Amino acid sequence: MPNAFAYVMLMIWPVVCAIMFRRLPFERAMIWCILGGYLVLPPLANFDLPLIPAMDKYSIPNISAFVICVVFLKREIAVWPNSAIAKILTVLMVASVIPTVANNTDPMLFKVITNSEPISFVVDQLPGLGIRDLFSVLVAQVIVLLPFFMARQYLGSEKGLRELLLALGIGGLLYSIPSLIEIRLSPQINTWVYGFFQHSFAQTIRQGGYRPIVFLPHGLWLAFFMATALFSLAALSRNVEGATRLRYLLATAYLAGVLVLCKSAASLLYGIAFTPVVLLTSPRGQIRLAILLATVAIIYPMLRNTGLVPIDAILAQVEAFSPERAQSLGFRFENEDRLLERAHEKPWFGWGQWGRNLVHHSETGEILTIPDGRWIIVFGTFGWVGYLAEMGLLALPLFLLGRRVSRNKQLSPYVAPVAIILAATIVDMLLNATLIPITWICAGAILGYVEQVHNPQAIVVGKRLFGEGPVIGRPTPKGDKAVRNHN
Repeated sequence: MPNAFAYVMLMIWPVVCAIMFRRLPFERAMIWCILGGYLVLPPLANFDLPLIPAMDKYSIPNISAFVICVVFLKREIAVWPNSAIAKILTVLMVASVIPTVANNTDPMLFKVITNSEPISFVVDQLPGLGIRDLFSVLVAQVIVLLPFFMARQYLGSEKGLRELLLALGIGGLLYSIPSLIEIRLSPQINTWVYGFFQHSFAQTIRQGGYRPIVFLPHGLWLAFFMATALFSLAALSRNVEGATRLRYLLATAYLAGVLVLCKSAASLLYGIAFTPVVLLTSPRGQIRLAILLATVAIIYPMLRNTGLVPIDAILAQVEAFSPERAQSLGFRFENEDRLLERAHEKPWFGWGQWGRNLVHHSETGEILTIPDGRWIIVFGTFGWVGYLAEMGLLALPLFLLGRRVSRNKQLSPYVAPVAIILAATIVDMLLNATLIPITWICAGAILGYVEQVHNPQAIVVGKRLFGEGPVIGRPTPKGDKAVRNHN
C-alpha cells in the first residue's frame, strides 16, 4: 500500500507544475511538468474518484499542464489537426469507445455446475459496462491525448524539438543516479520513499544482479527510457562544437554503460542498433528508417492475426542467443495466441474494461493470461478500430514527415532523432506496454513541425496556429506579465 507521502506527492504536483511554468521557459516547463511527473511520482497510487478515470502519475501531470496553459497563461490549444486522416484518427480514438461500451453491457458470469444435479452456482463475475464507464473512458481518452495536442501546438518548432531532446537527455542523466544505486543495492527506492514495491521483485533479478526500476512501473520501462535518453544525447552532440560536443559524447558513452547495466535485452538492442544511426546517418536516412520501423509495427498485428509471423523461426534464432530470452519470448507468444483467440470474438470494438479482454477460468474467474504488448491490450480492449486509431495517430506524423523528406525540403536537425525515438517506442509496444505521455509528446511535436513547415507564416506562441478547428483557451493578451516571463 502506498504511504501518505505518495498521495501528498500526487496532490502537490499541480503546484510544482505551476512553479515550473513561472520560472522556466514555456516549452521547457511544459515538457518537465509531464516528464518529471512520469519520473518521480509514485506508480500505482491514484485517487479513484467517481465518474472520472483514476488520477495518477500520468493523468495529473497531463491535466495540470493543460489547465495552466489554458486557464492561467491564456494559451490557445487547437485540437483539430490539418490532415484529414489525423482528424479521423483523433475522432476514432475518442468516439470508438461508445460502441465498445454499448457492445459490452452484459456481465461475464463464472459458474460452477454440479455433477449430480443440473444446478449452477455463480462464484464470480465481471460487471457489464454502462453509462458511468462510458463517461470515464471518454474522459480518459481525452486526457491521454492532452500532451499530443499541447506538443503539436508549442513544441513543433526547432526550439521545442531541441528542448524535448535536452529534457530526455538530462532526465536520463539524473535518473542514472538512483538507477545505479538500485543496480548495486537492489531495487528499494520506491519502497523507501513511497512505502511499497510496485512489481514482482523476482523480475528485477537478472544475470546475477539487479535491474533498476526506481519510480517506474517496471525495469523494462526504465531501460527503455535510458535508451531514449541515449539517443537524445547522441543527437544533441551532432549540433554543437568543441568542448561542448566532447561533453555530450562523454555523457552519451556514460548512458550507454548505464543501459548495459539495466539488463534489458530489447532496450540494449535498440541502443546498439539506433545510436550509431543517430550519430552517423543523415536526417533523411533516420526518418526513412523511422517510417520503416513504424510500418513493420503496424503490420505485425495483422500478420500475427493471420498466422504469417514465423514464430518458430524467431524463437530458434533467439534461443541461439539466449535460452532464457527465448523462454520469455515464447511465453509472450503463447499468451498472445490465447488473447487473440479471445479478441476474435469481438474483433471490431473489443471487450472493454475490467479485464474482460483477458482469458479467465470458466468456473473460478481466475485470470489465465498475461498481456505484455500494448498492441494486444488495445486490440482486445477496443478492437481493430481502437487499435488502428491509437497506432495510426502515433505513426501518422512519421509518414507525413516522410512526405516532406520526399519533397527535398530542408529539415531541422532535431526532428529526425525525435522520429527515431517515436519509431523505437512504437516497435517496443509490440513487446511491452511502454506507451507513456512522452510518446504522445514526440508524436505531437513531429506533427506540429510538419504543419508549421507547411504554413511558415504561422505564429507559434499566443495565436491560433493550426486551421479553423476547435480551439481551447483564448489568445494571450499583450503585455501579460505572466506570459512575458516565458518568452
